[in-house]
Amino acid sequence: MKDQKITEFVDNLNSPAPTPGGGGASALAGALSSALCGMVAHLTTGKKKYAEYQDEIDKILEDTKVLCSQMEDLIEEDARAFAPLAEAYGIPKDAPDRDQILEKALINAASAPYKIIETAGEIRDIVVRLADIGSRLAISDVGVAAALCSATAKGAAMNIYINTKLMTDREYAEKLNEDTRALVSGICADCDKVYDRIKGDLKA
Repeated sequence: MKDQKITEFVDNLNSPAPTPGGGGASALAGALSSALCGMVAHLTTGKKKYAEYQDEIDKILEDTKVLCSQMEDLIEEDARAFAPLAEAYGIPKDAPDRDQILEKALINAASAPYKIIETAGEIRDIVVRLADIGSRLAISDVGVAAALCSATAKGAAMNIYINTKLMTDREYAEKLNEDTRALVSGICADCDKVYDRIKGDLKA
């Protein structure tokens, strides 16, 4: 799926096919956020004005490549995780092992979106730092990366909540919901702060 052209991915998203869906779209937003961070780092590296941050910029250039790849892989992982869930929904309701199979599939389907949020947390750290040390000529792109990172976390959370809602192990479901809320809240708070700060600077 990650090897598709952008137009193919969008067309598949805009179709009756269950995948890619919200999880894949969220992971794509994360990849775009990381890629934008990489672009800003490329436009900052080697510049005399930012020489004191060169070591950090070098690390950001390495990290954004890894994070882009991870998000691309998570598009695939999210799609693969949905297949067993779709099959589980098709099991007759009177089948003796349906509930157990469905529960396992729900837990599995929630795992990829959670990884997407965790990865978004790493991108958030880069966004926050680039807001301070990135080239001012590309600061608007840091703002876009912040918005996309926030959307990544919020979007992936929806794909967790729709699965936890149906889980019979309510203790596990509530713990996952709680962990998700905490992660998303922190990511969005930091990204929104960066976005608002940059927006304010640009409008000044």
